[in-house]
Amino acid sequence: MKESKKQRVRGGFTMVELMAVLIILGLLAGVVVKSFVGQVDKAKVNTTRASLKLLHSAITEYYMTTGRWPGEDEGLYVLVEPPTDGTEWPEGGYLETTDIPPDGWGNEFIYELYPESGKPFVIKSLGADAQEGGEGYDADLLSTDI
Repeated sequence: MKESKKQRVRGGFTMVELMAVLIILGLLAGVVVKSFVGQVDKAKVNTTRASLKLLHSAITEYYMTTGRWPGEDEGLYVLVEPPTDGTEWPEGGYLETTDIPPDGWGNEFIYELYPESGKPFVIKSLGADAQEGGEGYDADLLSTDI
């Protein structure tokens, strides 16, 4: 047998192969990031709902202890600050923390006494956009809907 052709040693990847790998990696990264961002938003909604439920229960306990709903001027702070008028106050307050927790987006909850829904009170989060109304993650979350 004659050796007419020398075997060529391949030294690396071609430009086309490198571009194909980079495009595939970019697409995979996009899918992962999109999936991750969606999970973060869902977690913020779930955290907000849990906080709304906790605060709603604490306001109801306040009512059962005092016989009245907190005024809008007092807001949610009656849950963590002892009253100055001698009203009965449970040891440690109505929450396990010394601060009112923020919603999942870091905004303060809004307390309304006798809202349009006809309920005695509502606690709400304005959602991701921190504005009234909205859809999706921007939608308002209400304690009366939890």
